[in-house]
Amino acid sequence: MDYKKYFLNYSKDISKLLKEVDTNLINKIVELIKKKIELDNKIYIVGNGGSSSIASHVSVDFVKVARVKSETFNNSNIITCFANDYGHDNWVKEAIKAYCSKDDLIIIISSSGESPNMVNAAKFCYENNYDLITFTGFDKNNKVSKFGKINFYVNS
Repeated sequence: MDYKKYFLNYSKDISKLLKEVDTNLINKIVELIKKKIELDNKIYIVGNGGSSSIASHVSVDFVKVARVKSETFNNSNIITCFANDYGHDNWVKEAIKAYCSKDDLIIIISSSGESPNMVNAAKFCYENNYDLITFTGFDKNNKVSKFGKINFYVNS
């Protein structure tokens, strides 16, 4: 496939996905974020790989543009320390325990919604009544999306 055809198809696919977005769900997300801002709480955004890059970008936009207190765990010292001490499957859960208060908002971004460290973190948030928003793709019935207060799925 040549690059022109690739980008044309990519553009069509993105346009189709955007038409499927549930605006009511976006409004619920905005309202929950606004509530956290008004209460002067932080928003923590986490993900693996490319989702981690998205989390960093969103966090920077929140801080720079919207002046919202936002953090990620995208510091190699945190990741390697917590993964070493608690295992890779538990490092995000343990970072949430160490850094977040129950009044904060956690956002988990996971393309598959099946990565064990994201599933364990989401389950911890659910079991401990943290406000959690999940952003997932691939399979609508993924594990991460079972634990969020708000679950945003993109059919990708």
